[in-house]
Amino acid sequence: MLIRIDADSARSLFDQVAASVRADILTGRLVPGDRLPPAREVAEALEINVHTVLRAYQQLRDEGLIDLRRGRGAVVSASAAPLAELSHDIAALVARAASLGLSPTTLAALIKETDA
Repeated sequence: MLIRIDADSARSLFDQVAASVRADILTGRLVPGDRLPPAREVAEALEINVHTVLRAYQQLRDEGLIDLRRGRGAVVSASAAPLAELSHDIAALVARAASLGLSPTTLAALIKETDA
């Protein structure tokens, strides 16, 4: 698993870490039961504060994508499986929106406003 961040981005580092893990779940590179690397290892590899990684992991936990357990670490939860199943649908939606001239920002706003 490769967590990617851009130090020059306006997006917060913890959000970038969470987005990177989320993307790996979406593409199927991470599946339920997979362990995430310890926060300390991620922080050292990315040269960021360990609390930044822990905040990202907590955000993913709050979204139901990972479980945090003392002594076991961060593990991709079973409830993350549907996200990977949606990958093709999401890619098709993004491609369709682009073909209609919609920006990613507009598409995201439309999705956010949709009441499921």
